[in-house]
Amino acid sequence: MYRRMSLNVARSAASVFGWGATVVAVCACSGCRPAPLADITRLTDARRSAADAFVQFVKTADAGNRAVMADTDEASQTFAREAEVASRAVSRDVEHLTSLLHDLGAAEESRLLQEFAARFAEYTAVDREILTLAVENTNLKAQRLSFGPAQVAAEEFHDALRTIDQVEGASPDFRVRATIATAVAAVREVQVLQAPHIAESDEAQMSHLEARAAEAEAEARRSLGQLDRIVSPKARPKLAAATSALESFIAVNAQIVTLSRRNSNVRSLALSLGQKRTLAAACEERLQALQDSLASRGFAGSR
Repeated sequence: MYRRMSLNVARSAASVFGWGATVVAVCACSGCRPAPLADITRLTDARRSAADAFVQFVKTADAGNRAVMADTDEASQTFAREAEVASRAVSRDVEHLTSLLHDLGAAEESRLLQEFAARFAEYTAVDREILTLAVENTNLKAQRLSFGPAQVAAEEFHDALRTIDQVEGASPDFRVRATIATAVAAVREVQVLQAPHIAESDEAQMSHLEARAAEAEAEARRSLGQLDRIVSPKARPKLAAATSALESFIAVNAQIVTLSRRNSNVRSLALSLGQKRTLAAACEERLQALQDSLASRGFAGSR
């Protein structure tokens, strides 16, 4: 759609300068008086404003899409500001065109402009919601926590439990090794569930994933409780380190779930590919019709 919009922009720019041919043709008619210069100026200005509105609309749509796809807060905010600047420019063009078309008595063009303005108001409301979500980047932040602090805490948990096995000697109680394996597996399961939760858009499915993670967390805690009853005193400092690492991991996982639940990146992308795309097409259609009508408008001379 946006490539078609770019082609239309090129045609629109060319049509702006077609007024000269219209004036020449009118003036060349034998016995005709040229239209008032004020009307010629207004029509030229209207064509330019309509073309600029199209260009600015393309800019706001493109910048909004880039804000959604950006992978940093700074980039999202920069593109969001670009989209807002272009959107305000479109609004100024619409206001200016409204006055020009009224003075020209251009009823059909005024109708097309009003239709565009109505669609653009809907588009702006949706785009504002999209940009607000996009700059939050909650899914990206959740992903970074999963790959960063959560991964670090999980490794610390694993390493602390592994040293318990080493401290216990060459032939530790088989229950120690089995319980350590259960605890590590439980934490790994929570880690595995983080990625699908971050990508999920359905709240019921997210709740299901959270329930599974809660069961795994409880299993990890039970395993540490069992270890506390069976390890030797010399292994207790390592068990304390594992417990601390587990608490850190669980705290980070809670942050991941909160950010993932906000789902700003997933929601902004869904709105961009759905509702925004439909409204953008409707806006484009009205703007193109307006430009075509202005391009074909001439001046009626009198003998």
